[in-house]
Order: sequence, then structure tokens, then C-alpha cells
Amino acid sequence: MPEVIFAGPAGRLEGRYQPSTEKNAPIAIILHPHPQFGGTMNNKIVYDLFYIFQKRNFTTLRFNFRSIGRSQGEFDHGMGELSDAAAALDWIQSLHPDSKSCWVAGYSFGAWIGMQLLMRRPEIEGFISVAPQPNTYDFSFLAPCPSSGLIIHGDADKVAPAKDVQTLVDKLHTQKGITITQKTIPGANHFFSNDPQLLIDECADYLDKRLAGQLADPKPKRLR
Repeated sequence: MPEVIFAGPAGRLEGRYQPSTEKNAPIAIILHPHPQFGGTMNNKIVYDLFYIFQKRNFTTLRFNFRSIGRSQGEFDHGMGELSDAAAALDWIQSLHPDSKSCWVAGYSFGAWIGMQLLMRRPEIEGFISVAPQPNTYDFSFLAPCPSSGLIIHGDADKVAPAKDVQTLVDKLHTQKGITITQKTIPGANHFFSNDPQLLIDECADYLDKRLAGQLADPKPKRLR
């Protein structure tokens, strides 16, 4: 897949990009875990998420947040990384102006950034949040959450305890007009080291159902 360098708010950003064979295919952006705890775009879960979208002919991008790999800048505790994600979406949309819809998938820290991007970009119509950390990061900005999506986590996760994720899911379930699907993987820790393939299979199954018109409330598109 092509290596790309594009302009970000704090300098260049490094990514991997696979365009769809269809001119108006949806876009997917994949966001990696915490930059200061080993998170990069080459994380295996990030790579596998990239692949499930690519396999379904999305135009797909994963990239390194500022300060990681060849991406310039310094870690900015989420604010700058959200700006990086917005710049990445701007860049890929400039190459694919006929793509009208977008998905965002994020793992751990990347799930937090992805949900914030979702709030700011009305063209994002679906999300996959892998092991979000509501015990560490504030998710109160989801008021309301504008799109349906999947929250998937392990019941043995000590980094993002299942009870905290459940509290977030329960809050989102009270909102009207969206469908939040929750999957809890038995025995899985924050890194899904017991069965990483089950995680990816569940994400792929969810995406297939959404593409078939399931698991989301029909609603008017938000205007940009």
C-alpha cells in the first residue's frame, strides 16, 4: 500500500493509504493507541482494522499521530492529535471529493480521538471504538452521539475496566436516533492477546451488517 506524507497542523504526517477502485467509495480512517505508550499506525490491531475496511473497498487511511515515526510535532495530550485526525480526513477528502460518507475506527487512545472527530464531522456515519477508556478520558462530549457504531472491549481489561465501558454504553443507549452495538469479549485484556482474531472477526461482522443496512436507525443525513 502506498506510503504517504501529507500536511498536518504541526508539520508533516506519515500514513499508509489505499484508495478504493470506486470513485465514490466511502472513506475509513484508522486511529492508533497512545503515542507515549508505544502506539503507532503499525500496531497489529490498527493494521487489521485497516484491512477489514480495505477488503470492503473503502478508501482507507491509517497514519501516525504527531511525534511518531516520520510524523512531525510533539505529543499534545489529545488536542493536537484531534487536529491531526481532522487534517488527515481533509487530506483524503481532497483526493476523493466524490466520497460522501466516512467511517472512523480507533483503538484505545485512538477511540477517544475518533469519537471526538465524529462530533465535529457530520459526514462520519459510523464508528468502531476498540477498548475505549472512559475511566481515563472524558467522553461527556458525546451529548448526543451523532452516529451509530460499535463499542467492543474485553471483560478482563484492567486498563479500561469493563464496568467503566458499560457506564459509557448505558449512557449512549439512552439517546434516541442512534444504535450503539456493544460486544464484550470474554477473557480479553486491553491488548486482546488471548484471541486477537476474534476481535477483528467481530468488527468485520459488525461492518458487514451495517453495510447491509442493519444496526443503525434510519435518519436524515446531517448537513455539513
